[in-house]
Amino acid sequence: MSRPRLVCLIGPTASGKSALGLALAERLGAEIVSADSRQVYRGLDVGTAKPTAAEQARVPHHAIDVAEPDEPFDAARFRALATDAIGAAQACGRPVLVVGGTGLWVRVLLRGLCPAPPAAPALRGVLRAWAAREGGPALHRRLAFVDPAAAARIHPRDAVRIVRALEVALASGRRLSAWQAAHGFGDAPWDALLVGLALPASTLDARIAARARQMLAAGFLEEVEALVARGLPPAAPAWKTVGYPEMRACVEGRCDAEAALAAAVLATRRFARRQRTWFRAEPGVCWRHPEEDAARVAAEVEAFVATGARPDHARVAKPGGAG
Repeated sequence: MSRPRLVCLIGPTASGKSALGLALAERLGAEIVSADSRQVYRGLDVGTAKPTAAEQARVPHHAIDVAEPDEPFDAARFRALATDAIGAAQACGRPVLVVGGTGLWVRVLLRGLCPAPPAAPALRGVLRAWAAREGGPALHRRLAFVDPAAAARIHPRDAVRIVRALEVALASGRRLSAWQAAHGFGDAPWDALLVGLALPASTLDARIAARARQMLAAGFLEEVEALVARGLPPAAPAWKTVGYPEMRACVEGRCDAEAALAAAVLATRRFARRQRTWFRAEPGVCWRHPEEDAARVAAEVEAFVATGARPDHARVAKPGGAG
């Protein structure tokens, strides 16, 4: 028996995934599962470029607004939620598009959780103490020596993921990136088509800057003010979202709006580079330009959903290339 077909539209932030995904979903009569680890949080709307209420009324969306901004939400929880939503839609004969830039979530959805070694509490305690004493960037530099591929994907201030990557390498003698690379598709529950949106790095950088200014005009600062007023703790997931710490600095009087905007743009560009690094390593991605290839993507996705036919992968460079 053939597996149900699933289309994943992936790529770095500001590459046009949401707009193309919405157009494709309307064309196919499909539902969308968001694979964006920030859009799960209520109250993080403007700064995450969350689909508007009008857009969500046009196409059913899942995995959006399902957690509070101070509530942990991990890849395993996403996989369970997404699997249920996909199953329900497909049972009704409706195709599903997974749309988002959180590469780990897409990987976990399609392949399951990586079978890396379990936690080593004593070692983790030592690494956490080191991070608290020396700071995340110092630990990140050590990770870059131990596991360069993992370090390229992890933000220098993401102490939780840095500690986990070092823990795996030191406890098992094998890099986390090697565990992840060996994490194949196996008996995946779906026959998945991965369409990646690729743009030249300079074009993506310009889009990021333009979108950040649009967010500021649309009320990004006011959104962050509301979160500050809620008294969210410093460790709340909301403050780990790109752009939100920078806007919070402005709200709290530590910089002006232009400085906050510049810092948010820089942080977002760095985040996009990490996303490109992640997606370049993903096997089987069919890379396309979000505008120049929009009609082609629509035809290819429609053919895949209808018959399982797969498109030619050769078209554009991987993200960050010349395009």
